[in-house]
Amino acid sequence: MSRVIRAALVQARWTGDKESMIKAHEEYARSAAAQGAKVMCFQELFYGPYFCQVQDPEYYAYAESVPGPTVERFQALAAELGMVLVLPVYEQEQPGVLYNTAAVVDADGTYLGKYRKTHIPHVKGFWEKFYFRPGNLGYPVFDTAVGRVGVYICYDRHFPEGWRALGLNGAELVFNPSATSRGLSNYLWKLEQPAAAVANEYYIGAINRVGIEDLGDDDFYGTSYFVDPEGKFVDGTGDAHEPELMVRDLDMDLLTEVRNRWAFYRDRRPDQYADLTRP
Repeated sequence: MSRVIRAALVQARWTGDKESMIKAHEEYARSAAAQGAKVMCFQELFYGPYFCQVQDPEYYAYAESVPGPTVERFQALAAELGMVLVLPVYEQEQPGVLYNTAAVVDADGTYLGKYRKTHIPHVKGFWEKFYFRPGNLGYPVFDTAVGRVGVYICYDRHFPEGWRALGLNGAELVFNPSATSRGLSNYLWKLEQPAAAVANEYYIGAINRVGIEDLGDDDFYGTSYFVDPEGKFVDGTGDAHEPELMVRDLDMDLLTEVRNRWAFYRDRRPDQYADLTRP
């Protein structure tokens, strides 16, 4: 009997305040569950604007503990819906120690752990070092009701080492929640993540928000998608301008087929990589 996971992701537009953004995502989750989805990921920093377009300490107020109020709210929803949830949030570990984080919640509402964004950009329109410390939890993979799930966040996707670490840690499905702008990364968006899915032989769910927000001229272009380990989009990509909930069936038997075809993990040569780890 084939193993199929019905998975969901959502690309959303900023609603103007945190509470309405959270409520919108609760409704997205309910809609996905009604369509049979068993795992879902939201976009980067899902309950806020992409405030990294400016450098202003007032946006530190969006940070909260993980687990904390928002994660706990979605733990209850995950248990109600029987759905694994990946929740990209702004984490305060302690005052002044802040991370770009994704919490992973199992289908019974259990908090499984978190990933902290490892690679932090600091360029025009993406002043993230003002807000976040680099992640320090490595590349965890979580045993969930739907299988082994990993997370990489936005700018991380440009660095192949983390993709490989997630594969070595046993990932079958990796989500990459993002906030990336038209004119900056379009030429990479449909290139890097399909290539990573092929090289590491797993599924990737890539999420990007949509629209232009009041804080700057970043034009978030959506075009979210699932890509399989052969580099093929699963039933197309999301809209380039509008919010969209995407629910797709992922044939997990394809992982075995591809890994039997290509022995990338067998044939890798970590003994030759020492020079790559030099500062």
